[in-house]
Amino acid sequence: MTVFLVLIVIILFAVAIWQMNKIYALSKGNSSGESGEVANGKDNRINAKLMVMFMVFLYFLMFYCFWHYSKFYLPEASSAHGSKYDNLMFISIALIMVVQIITQFLLHFFAYKYNGKKGQRALFYADNDKLEFIWTIIPVIVLAGLIIYGLFTWSDIMNFDEDEDALVVELYAQRFNWKARYAGEDNILGDANVRFIEGINQLGIDPSDLDGQDDVVTQELHLPVGRQVIFKLRSQDVLHSAYMPHFRAQMNVVPGMITQFSFTPTVTTEEIRKTDYMQDKMRTIQEIRKEKSKKLVAAGEPALDDYDEFDYYLLCNKICGESHYNMQMKIIVESQEDYEKWIKTQKTFEASVAQ
Repeated sequence: MTVFLVLIVIILFAVAIWQMNKIYALSKGNSSGESGEVANGKDNRINAKLMVMFMVFLYFLMFYCFWHYSKFYLPEASSAHGSKYDNLMFISIALIMVVQIITQFLLHFFAYKYNGKKGQRALFYADNDKLEFIWTIIPVIVLAGLIIYGLFTWSDIMNFDEDEDALVVELYAQRFNWKARYAGEDNILGDANVRFIEGINQLGIDPSDLDGQDDVVTQELHLPVGRQVIFKLRSQDVLHSAYMPHFRAQMNVVPGMITQFSFTPTVTTEEIRKTDYMQDKMRTIQEIRKEKSKKLVAAGEPALDDYDEFDYYLLCNKICGESHYNMQMKIIVESQEDYEKWIKTQKTFEASVAQ
């Protein structure tokens, strides 16, 4: 990679020297007062037509990419607040597209219409207060409206009211894995500090804090559908970022402080598996994995494991080290009844220490 970057720098330097030589030659001119480097009428007409062709190509490429890469869009959000997040994104994209289409058309059309012609001089137009007011006030109004709408959306998502039955869960980040700590029957997480990390106590729960005795530490995140979940986030080592794309949730996990985020899951794991979007996605993934397995087997390596069903995952969205790509934890969204059955099978911190 270093050699490749050095080559690029050398090439760019050579191009810069070449362009500087051309500029120097143009500045000297010749005895006839004309230079082959100066564009003539034919050159201007050709470039004007090329500008129109480039505009058509640009629009074609844009619409093709929107159509072709739409398969990579995420499905509908699986959280109560997710639709607000998606609406903000799609409104922003729509505004950008409208402005981009208009401005690109004007840019290329004017380059075609007003191409250089011999004897034609550009009109000197000093200023126009009315025009300047229009092209200043319209972007101000649009951007102000978008920013205000975004602030209200952000406030609705981040400044949440805590429900009486809200589930409190701590997400603990370590290079390169996640652990979940559930508040016990008191729904209060016990105090924790890295100074208490020892042996089985990998999250540093304070053994003297009675609120932490009934806490439950797991390697898998189970969430009851339709119930608010309040996440408390801690990091043991470096900066991480808890990212749950299907729930439109992301929050930095910062060493030395506790951050928080909340959402209400609305779609269970079983329900999203049955959607047309996800079934089509899984078929595509299976085809890719089959082809890759054939190549691995042909090379004398073991084939990939079966991957038949979709699962939600908690990912790390900060580059935290060499195994960052594999820092993930499965999320299972289920009914309240199934969640209660599962949590009863898990050991409390007190029972784990005693054992």
